Amino acid sequence: MGDFRNVLRPAGCLIAAAALSACAVGPDYRQPEVPVPDAWHSQAPSSTRPDASADETLANWWTVLNDPTLNQLVEQALAQNTTVKQALARVTESRARRAITRASFWPNIGASASGSKSDSDSTFSTDNPEFTTGDREVYDAGIDAGWEIDLFGGTRRSYESSTAQLAATEADLRDVLITLLGDVTLSYVDLRTSQSRLNFAERNLESQREVVDITGWRAEAGLATVLDVEQAKGSYSQTLAGIPQLQSALEAAKNRLAVLTGQTPGALEDLLAERKPIPVAPADVVSSVPAEVLRRRPDIRAAERRLAAQTAQVGVATAQLYPSLSLSGSIGVTAGSASDLLSDGLKSNRYGVSLNVPIFQAGALLQNIKAQNALVAQALATYEGTVLGAYEEIENALTQWSNEQKRHAALIDAVESARLARELALTQYNSGLVDFQTVLTADRDLISSEDALAVSDGQITSNLIRLYKGFGGGWSVFPPAIVQVAVP
Repeated sequence: MGDFRNVLRPAGCLIAAAALSACAVGPDYRQPEVPVPDAWHSQAPSSTRPDASADETLANWWTVLNDPTLNQLVEQALAQNTTVKQALARVTESRARRAITRASFWPNIGASASGSKSDSDSTFSTDNPEFTTGDREVYDAGIDAGWEIDLFGGTRRSYESSTAQLAATEADLRDVLITLLGDVTLSYVDLRTSQSRLNFAERNLESQREVVDITGWRAEAGLATVLDVEQAKGSYSQTLAGIPQLQSALEAAKNRLAVLTGQTPGALEDLLAERKPIPVAPADVVSSVPAEVLRRRPDIRAAERRLAAQTAQVGVATAQLYPSLSLSGSIGVTAGSASDLLSDGLKSNRYGVSLNVPIFQAGALLQNIKAQNALVAQALATYEGTVLGAYEEIENALTQWSNEQKRHAALIDAVESARLARELALTQYNSGLVDFQTVLTADRDLISSEDALAVSDGQITSNLIRLYKGFGGGWSVFPPAIVQVAVP
């Protein structure tokens, strides 16, 4: 123990150095203020309502669509998506890097041992000036310790930076979850929309086939011309040509959902083969005020934490302008045999203080500080741009949600009128009151209106998804498989 006391003799120096390190150079971080409007500029539809259940509803917003298949796909995506796995691995990496930085506060202690043996044919001694043969063995063992004192807070600033970077990485994980939830639900709506459009197209194709038959019969009876027959066939073929495009879009949506859920394309064929209606958006939509968006959206949180991390790096660079102080010590034992190391070995102690003062670096240290401050300016601009981008996304989503509701109501009336017009046109054509061009025009209007209505059905639900995504819905969702990694 006496040897260790000799090594640790400069403890008083350590205490004095610790007292000196009470301050940290560089700027102290303060979260910047950004403009926060009291309300959204876009007039929110009357169906949106902020209330006490907003957080709970936004956390699991996709469940308001009441679609069990969608819920199943969301669960699979949260558990198996490869992008989530990547984000989780980045969180683990960032947490380990912070632990590495934290280790810099403590001394480094190491142990070593060595042994060597030399053989020689002869040796010479001044006491005995004759050459003699002999062997020599040397064994060493020791403990070394070193500690760089954080005099000017460079290590602490580095730890601040790594802590903020970890928080940013965790926010990135939450942002990945929000994006994933949006991608899964939007892809699912695209799939159901394609199925709905296919239903309309196939039904209209059957109606047009009947028209082809009618014009053929009338032509045989001398009541219609060959022109009518060819026009009917052309209209039928145009509708038929559009079906493969819809089928391609349907398959693309299935494949996209398979990949989002961590599976190979085609894996969801059995689950999604049955055609089902587009999930209907609820009449009431829970909204959020701008101030809550700043708190809830993880992309804003990630940008703010990266700004904090970069601000701390200015302190790390500034600390390099000042002297650094290191303490070191070691104890060692040397003996001629391994068995003598613990009993008759020759003991040695060493300790010392090292002071390193930067004198001339050709301006490199000052330029490094300048570069770090420039990176702070970049991070600040990124943060402000992220906030403005979030506001823009929500304003657009509010406008699209409101206007699509109006468009959808008009399309319902248009489809109803187009169906009636087609029935009347076909009836009057069979009676010889109108020409076949009137039937074709009514046919095309009905096909166009029904397809537009199907697209609008999907667009309303998609706009709801984008609105909830803009509000940061789903940011607190962590499936059981990743909770231990995501939440320390």
